This record gives sequence, structure tokens and C-alpha cells, in this order.
Amino acid sequence: MTYRIAVLPGDGIGVEVVPQALRVLEAIASKYGMSFQFTEALIGGAAIDATGHPLPTETLELCQKSDAVFLGAIGGPKWDTLPVHLRPEGAALLPLRKHLGLYANVRPCRAFSALIDASTLKRDVIEGTDLLVMRELTGGLYFGEKKRETIEGGERAVDTLVYTTAEVERIVRLAFEAARKRRGEVCSVDKANVLESSRLWRETTMRIAADYPDVTLTHMYVDNCAMQLVRYPKQFDVIVTENMFGDILTDQASMLAGSLGMLPSASIGGQVALYEPAHGSAPDIAGQNKANPLATILSAAMMLEYSFNQVEAAREIEKAVEAVLNKGYRTGDIMEAGKTLVNTVEMTDRVIEELA
Repeated sequence: MTYRIAVLPGDGIGVEVVPQALRVLEAIASKYGMSFQFTEALIGGAAIDATGHPLPTETLELCQKSDAVFLGAIGGPKWDTLPVHLRPEGAALLPLRKHLGLYANVRPCRAFSALIDASTLKRDVIEGTDLLVMRELTGGLYFGEKKRETIEGGERAVDTLVYTTAEVERIVRLAFEAARKRRGEVCSVDKANVLESSRLWRETTMRIAADYPDVTLTHMYVDNCAMQLVRYPKQFDVIVTENMFGDILTDQASMLAGSLGMLPSASIGGQVALYEPAHGSAPDIAGQNKANPLATILSAAMMLEYSFNQVEAAREIEKAVEAVLNKGYRTGDIMEAGKTLVNTVEMTDRVIEELA
């Protein structure tokens, strides 16, 4: 079976880590009767420099006709001063998700036993953590009406937080379905004591829960959830929440895994899903062969599972990553005393050796 992958390396370390993940896919392909057709395209700052726009029409069309989209990272200081409608994050990634109908971001967070001491939190706090955050991606503040107006004494800025019942229902159902394959627990995170949109969210979630009697539903305010993630993260199985809350909580949860460089993600919901590491473009280390490729490699494993139903191949990649960590290999972001420091390419070499 040949799978068509739209490859969008993007900016910064994206252009370094994406080729490494493709090497891993090639290494495992023949073992499972797969082959890949990789087609590269521009996005983000690189696209601005080449075409004047962060999401060229050619890139969007390629993504729409592919079987999956594989993204590196976008943005950087070079483009931070551009108008909002041209900045890579808001004018490329958000519209791409919208065009592809990707309303759910799936971000697993697992504390690898070999990396427990790489976290800033105590071992007994994070040991055994294995949670999944399901973040709504196409609604909320990021997509609501925005305006700025002059008033007496200065300016007023307005961002509108809007959700419909249908938008809440579809993401919540995905969360319940995911929980059925895990430990059967969903924690819905909102701010229903303050926000009307959160009250709609909670009411809808409670109604949907009746269709899943085998799954336990709890509710938590977002500020409490932020605290509980660093107090007792093992309590969580599947967290489902709205766009901005999810954006913040998933980055916080990254420290449970030792580094943002360890977290993969998938954006699903449409016919073509998008996979990307959770980290950014890291311009401070770009071009130095220092970036951790493991989040991108694990994102490739998620692609095999979610888009192609190659679950066994996905698990083999995950086990290879764990084996490499257990043998003490580390990139700089997860380096510990007594471990072996390797660069981006060398870390990938070790993963491929395990697959072999």
C-alpha cells in the first residue's frame, strides 16, 4: 500500500526534524508492506519569503489531495513583526486546520520511565503519568470576531468566544471514544462558573455522557486543572477542553514528559489528518543539529495509527524510541548527568537501529 504524504517542513528546526522522521518511516515501511510518496511544499515563514503568503494555494491543494499531512514547525522572530493576517501561526496553521476540517487536536503525554528525572517535577509526582488531551481546534477565541476601536483615553480590543452545540458535541464524542480504548475516564475542562460558552460546553458534555455509560465523566475548572496537572497528573486519563484552554494546558503538560521535544500531536476530524510535533520552530538552536527529533518521530507513529490503521507499526516505533532512551541516549533538551549526548541525526540513527 502506498500512502501519499504532504510534507511541510516549515521553519527553524522543522527542516531538521522532519527529514529524520521520514527516515524512520522508510525504515519500517517494507516490514509492513507499506510505501510512501512524500511531496514537499512550503508553509509558514519559508512560504512568506518565497511567495509572499504563509499558506500558498499550491500547498493547500497538495494537502487536500494527500492521505495525510506531516508538518514540522512554523514561525520565528524574522516574521513576528508582520501584520496579523500574514504571520505564520495565525495565517497558515489555523486556516490549514480550518480548510481540512481538523477540529480535534490529539496530544498524548506519557512519562517515559527513562526520562522521569528529566522533568522539573518530583519522580513520585509524574511516575506512571499517561494521559491524552483532546483539544477543540476550530472554535473559541482564536476564531471568533476580533476588532479594535478607539475610545476616549485609548483603545478597546475585543475577541469573541463562540461555540455551538454541534462543535462541542463532535469533540466530546471523540474524547469518549478515545477513553473507551484507554482507562474509560473523561475529564471535561471548562470555566462554567464564569463563561456562558463553558456552561453550554458542560451541558452538552453531560448529555453526550449518557450515550457512554461505560465511561466515567468528571468536570474541572481550567484553573484547577492547571494546578492538578502538576500536583497529581496520574489522575487524568482523557482531558477534553476548548481551544485556548487546551493550547495552554498541553504546553504545561509537556513538562510531565521531560521536554516539549518529546510530545507528538495529531489534528483530526476531516478526511485528511495533520501530524506535527508539539514544539515550535526553536530558532535559537535551528541549523545546529541539536534538535530533539523524537516528538516528530512519535508524530509519524501517530500518523501510522490514526490515518493508516498500521497500529503494530506505530507501536514498534514507540518501543524503539523507548529502547533508545533506556540505553541512555539524550539530546540536549533532555540531557542528564551520566547519559550520552547525541545530535538530531544520531538520535534518529539509534531509533532506526532498534527498528532493524
